[in-house]
Amino acid sequence: MISTELATRLRDAGLIWKPTDGDRFHIDAPELAAEVFTVSTLTIEAHHFPTGTVLGFNGTTEWALDSVDIEDTLWLPREDQLRSLLGSTFRSLTSDGGDHVVEVDLLGRRRTFTAAEVADAYAQALLALMELSDD
Repeated sequence: MISTELATRLRDAGLIWKPTDGDRFHIDAPELAAEVFTVSTLTIEAHHFPTGTVLGFNGTTEWALDSVDIEDTLWLPREDQLRSLLGSTFRSLTSDGGDHVVEVDLLGRRRTFTAAEVADAYAQALLALMELSDD
């Protein structure tokens, strides 16, 4: 799973989350910092309104939480989502000992990003791509 630090950096860089079933997220509240939630129409459903997206907690009687604004959450994108966001820049994923290496083509230049977690290597590559698009 992607690190909270990289997920925060992606959000701060402008990555937009459109919640779908299976997405994982944190709620920005100190008492819930260690909890990872999963969007599921059975328990946590994304409700889209003209004023914004709200994540509704369905049937969670043990919680005193009915919903949370998406702005108060941190999306933890999966490997496949990050790879998809890299689009045609993605070249390869390999293993180098215990680490994972993602190779991308950024403006005609091959770059590699290495991390112990595959999702973190993808996230580093996506951050580099987003930084290029800001220039």
